[in-house]
Amino acid sequence: MTTQPTVTFHDGHTMPQLGLGVWKASNQEVVTAIEAALEAGYRSIDTAAIYKNEEGVGQALQGATVAREDLFITTKLWNGDQTMAQKAIEQSLAKLRLDYVDLYLMHWPVPSKDNFVQAWRDMVKLKEEGLAKSIGVCNFEPHHLQRLLDETGVVPVINQIELHPLLQQQALRDFDARHQILTESWSPLAQGGKGVFDQAIIRELADKYGKTPAQIVIRWHIDNALVVIPKSVTPARIRANFDVLDFSLTQDDLDAIATLDSGKRLGSHPDTMAMV
Repeated sequence: MTTQPTVTFHDGHTMPQLGLGVWKASNQEVVTAIEAALEAGYRSIDTAAIYKNEEGVGQALQGATVAREDLFITTKLWNGDQTMAQKAIEQSLAKLRLDYVDLYLMHWPVPSKDNFVQAWRDMVKLKEEGLAKSIGVCNFEPHHLQRLLDETGVVPVINQIELHPLLQQQALRDFDARHQILTESWSPLAQGGKGVFDQAIIRELADKYGKTPAQIVIRWHIDNALVVIPKSVTPARIRANFDVLDFSLTQDDLDAIATLDSGKRLGSHPDTMAMV
């Protein structure tokens, strides 16, 4: 198996750069998806309390032949649980049948509630207790991150944000990098590639490298030093999404894809997302 790339957090822990996302997958679907993923070579699985499939992830991991220390499991603190992070992670761990997660993320800042700084302090304690090896955030804009830095002094290891060729978020990525925060892409294929896979440059690169448009886009994330978690429950697609480790894009390729950035956000905006 081709050695898969990893990234190293500022706290010293490492994470595979390519993982499986399981958003919208049922508990049943997630079991077969993870089985296929582990067989293909994935070692990183990204779930969340709100996905309501942590039990399925736990079931799949119980049956896995891969050792726990070789797996990297991420789950997330949901918005309505920001005032009870300890209880929330304990519930997640029970469902996952794990003693700890490798990465615990705050799912959204929810500035309208203004609980995210205290929630972050509570997450720091979870790390100190060993319930999470590393802690980070999702969907944080620079002003949200700055408050964490100013009010707690503890820097997230990673910021998982909506990021794809149509929404490249360079300013936010630059802010992350200046503060040693890695950037991770959710919806990396722009929700099934709509408006991306049919772009001429993506098709040209697919022909050039003998890859699919999806594989070109996944490789684009990797070559931009982003962590990427394409979601699928289809074993063939799960395997195909991992088959991106035998080529690299050139700087010219990356520059060409950069021109596709149109600021097109498919999900919620972090400043206004308030669902609990």
